Formats: sequence, C-alpha cells, structure tokens
Amino acid sequence: MNATLYCNQCGNPNPAGAQFCSRCGTALVPVVTPAAVTPSAPASMPAALAAPASSPIGVSIPAASYAPVAPYAAAGPYGGFWIRVVAAIIDSIVINIVAVPLVLIILAMGGAATALGGFSREALPILVILLIVPIILVGNWLYEALMESSGRQATVGKIVCGLKVTDFSGNRISFGRATGRHFAKMASGMVFGVGFALAGFTERKQALHDMLAGTLVRRS
Repeated sequence: MNATLYCNQCGNPNPAGAQFCSRCGTALVPVVTPAAVTPSAPASMPAALAAPASSPIGVSIPAASYAPVAPYAAAGPYGGFWIRVVAAIIDSIVINIVAVPLVLIILAMGGAATALGGFSREALPILVILLIVPIILVGNWLYEALMESSGRQATVGKIVCGLKVTDFSGNRISFGRATGRHFAKMASGMVFGVGFALAGFTERKQALHDMLAGTLVRRS
C-alpha cells in the first residue's frame, strides 16, 4: 500500500520507506492510515458467520482483509572517517594518473614555445599556472560530481571501498547536489580539516560538507 510520510519537523512529504526527511534530515516515524475497511470476523466467530454473506438484493459481500505493509529499509550502515580517507587516497591516485601526463605535456609545450621565442622565460611559469590550475580544478569537480550523481553513486575510490553517496532517503543525488557537495569541501577543509574529521564523530558519519549538501555516505 503506497503512503506518504510527512516530516514532523518541516512538513515535507517523503515517499514510503524513507527513514529520514529528504529536506531537513529528521528521522521519520511511519504513520500509515489504511483505507476504511470492515474488520474481519473475530477468530472465535463460527465459520458460517465469518463467511461472505449476501445482501437482501442478492449481492455477495466479501469478507474484509488488510493489505500487507512493506517493511521499511534499515538505515545505514554508514561510511566512517577512515574508510573515506582510504577512498580519497585512491581517488587522488586516479586523478594524478590523468593529471601528471597532462601537466608534463603543458610544460613541454611551454618549453618549446619559449625556445622558439614565442614566450619569455619570465612569462612561462605564469602561463603554465593559468593553464594547469583551472584544468585541475574543473577536472576534480567533474570527476566527483559526475560519478557521485551517476548510477554507481560513487567515485572510483568509493566504489573500491564499497561506499556510495545518497540523500537522506537513500536515493541517488542529482548533479547539482553533487556539485554543491564538492565545493562544500572547501568549508570542511578550513580550520585544519575539522569539517572532514566530523565524519568520525557524528551519528550518521556526516562530514561538514555532507551536512551542507544534505547527503550521506553509506556502505553499499
């Protein structure tokens, strides 16, 4: 039986089976109101009385029955701090495999241009920085946002470690939310990375950027 769960905190409607509100993250208490039905006959009632009866006009009235309610999915388990560190290390290796050859190509092209007189030696470092930094920043953003909003819901590191990124209801997040989560990591990195360390202490293992983006990291 389909039902809608309304958050007691903010009133947001959530789909049946949701454990937490997709808007504010409050734990949901499932309250399902069944359609009006006539209770079935008590167990002690004779079988003849409990059987379907006929109305005065000859229409058979079947005995009422309740449709079973599907069980709710269990919350968690969540990805803790250290397993996420391992996943981040794997992701950095994957990114460097692509980034390092690209940087070497740009340096070689800059060196060749300088040797041919196209650029001065003083301008070469500035040119390299202007090319490399945006490429690395955009590459990191697209890598995380595209993969975490994909069907796998995870970067390569998270896939290897058996993790995935979801919303509070366990659903796949959008590219926009994955983008917000990525850039929210700048806030997690402030004050010696305390925002990242929160993943080891919060109830649902959320880092600061997870709280800001409304996401969870679960074990798949």
